[in-house]
Parts: sequence; C-alpha cells; structure tokens
Amino acid sequence: MEVSTITAILDTTLAVVFTWVAYKTGQIIWKYTPYSYPNARIKAMEARLLSDQRILELSESRTLQNFVVNLEDSDYGSRLTSIENVNLRNVEMALELSLVDLLELMVKIMPKRVKGFFELLEEGIDVRNISNVIKAKLNGLPAQDYIIPAGKMLPKVKAIIEAKTMEEILVILEGTEYEEPLRKLLLKEITVQEFELELYRNYYTKLFRYASSRKGEEKVILLEFVRMLIDERNISTILRAKMAGMPPEDLKKLIIEGGSLSKATLDAMVNAEDHVMAIGELEGTKYGQVIRDVREELESGNIEAIERAIRKYRLTRMKELAQFYPLSVGVALTYILEREMEVRKLRAIAKLIVDGVKPEKIKELVGEVA
Repeated sequence: MEVSTITAILDTTLAVVFTWVAYKTGQIIWKYTPYSYPNARIKAMEARLLSDQRILELSESRTLQNFVVNLEDSDYGSRLTSIENVNLRNVEMALELSLVDLLELMVKIMPKRVKGFFELLEEGIDVRNISNVIKAKLNGLPAQDYIIPAGKMLPKVKAIIEAKTMEEILVILEGTEYEEPLRKLLLKEITVQEFELELYRNYYTKLFRYASSRKGEEKVILLEFVRMLIDERNISTILRAKMAGMPPEDLKKLIIEGGSLSKATLDAMVNAEDHVMAIGELEGTKYGQVIRDVREELESGNIEAIERAIRKYRLTRMKELAQFYPLSVGVALTYILEREMEVRKLRAIAKLIVDGVKPEKIKELVGEVA
C-alpha cells in the first residue's frame, strides 16, 4: 500500500474519531449545562427549608401574630409581612401565594426545553379557581373566598365572581377550554362532580402530553411525576366515593386515564364492595407498602391518611430520581414538593394556633397533617 493511501486512511479515521468525540461532547453539554445554574440556585434555596426544630419552635408561637413574626426571616417573610390584617385566611393565602411565586421562578430559570411543564403546573391554579368558583356559585357561597388571587386567568375569574347568572359566566369563558364543560353542566348533561373532573382531566392530559413529548431522562422523570399525580387523584376519588356509597357505574366516569395503575386494578377498586376492599386491590402495586403503613387509619375511614402517605411517597420517589439524575428537572420537582409539604405544615400550625390548641399538642399533630 502506498504511503499516500495509508495517510488518507489515517486522516479519515482521525476525522471520524474527532467528529464522534465532538458529537458526544455536544450531547453532554446540551444535556447537562442548562441545568447547572437553576439547580445550583435550587440547592441554595433547599438550605433555607425549615428544619424540624424550627417547625417545633413555630408550634410555640401561641398567637398568629407571633407566628408571622417568627417567619419574617424565612422565604415566606415577604408575603407574610405584607399582610395588612393578620388573620387565618390572610396567612393561609400568603403561604399559598409563596408557592405561586416559586412556580413563577421555575418558569424563569428552568431550561427552555422544559419550562413549559412549569407553565402547565401554573395552569393548575386556573383549574382550581374556576372549579371552586363555579361550585361556590351553584351552592350560593361567597365565591371570592375560594380562589387564590393568581393565575393567567385571574381577570376572567374575577369577572366570573361578579357575574349575576351562569349564562353570563358561559359568555366570559367563551373560547376557552372551560366553555364546553360548563355548557354541559348548564344543560344538565353532567354533574358538578363530572364538571370538575373534566377540567382536571384536560389539565392532566396536557401535562401527560408535554411529558411524553420530552426526551431521555426528562421524559422519564416528568412522566413518573404526572402518573403519580393522576394515581393520587384516582385513589382518593375511589376511596371517597366508596365511603359515600356511590355506585360503580357512576364512579367509573370519575377515573382519569394516564396513571401508573393498570385498568384491571382500577376496575377492581371501582367494583369493590367498600373502601376497605378497594384498598386491598392496591396490594401488589407500587403503593402496596404505602397502604400497609396506614391501613388501620384507612379502615377507620381516615382517607386523608392515604393521601398524605402518597404525597410522601411521591416526594421520596422524586428525591431518588433527583439523586440518580443530579443535573435534571428532578431537582426542581423535588424542591417544589418539599415546599408544598412545608406549607401544609405551616398552614396546620396556623390553624391549630387560631383554634387555641396548646403548643405541646400542636407539636404532636403537625407531623400528622402534612
């Protein structure tokens, strides 16, 4: 073989090797670099999460005013100190709005290719507001007491609150995804429960589609997150419906597709004789251990126990994924869940203080209500 031929082969080989190395390096940079800044910022925020000791100290606040003062140096300080009239409703609202602030921050700092997911999570505020306002209106309750003053559709939500008739509300929601479910409700084609379900079904479907459209580990993490949200809602719906004696044929309409529980498991739960038998159908699924840990409470009718246990399981699972994929969206989702749990504890403490419960008892209860 001539020297020139050997040189050409070597040059080609080197070119292929360098191209492959450049491609793989580019892949790594594309995959991980966008998460470097947001995840470093989230890690810094994690250091400000309230410790168990701090939570116990807050339980000794004795008055709501002291409770607010004791949180001035925390991430809730700006929201709480802006309250003009310190009462339970305003404190709870300030804590809820701190979570809205967190979602808005995530939309700003997360990589472009995944920030749409956090925008969709923000849409959950609209779903909750519209659902609550319609239900309050139908029951003759003051609708403004059931909303969070946030969300992209807040102007329309405020207009709905002021509306005199349901037909006027339909006009306000014209052209939105909420128009058709409300039309069905007004025509009595669906119940209020089915109306609410339809809103959440649309919402979860959008989350699911977005998660499915991602690639690699983003897809893995987001899909598991969404599936656990749907599982939690389905399990809660079935158990509460069983407790209320709802017939299986009506209950079937309230199930949301897309969770990790199989159709066979859901059907068995729906057709179970009562909520205890329905719980038994979860044995053998990933929620088996979760159920076993709270079985006694469930059998006594405490459905909140399993909702609380599933939330803890979801946080644990997200922590596992965040550790396995440290430069990923899992870090942000874990932090959001941690803050949500923290807010539940703070709301519980505030409520117990207002109810005049003694600090020693609050310390006992606060871990059970998060």
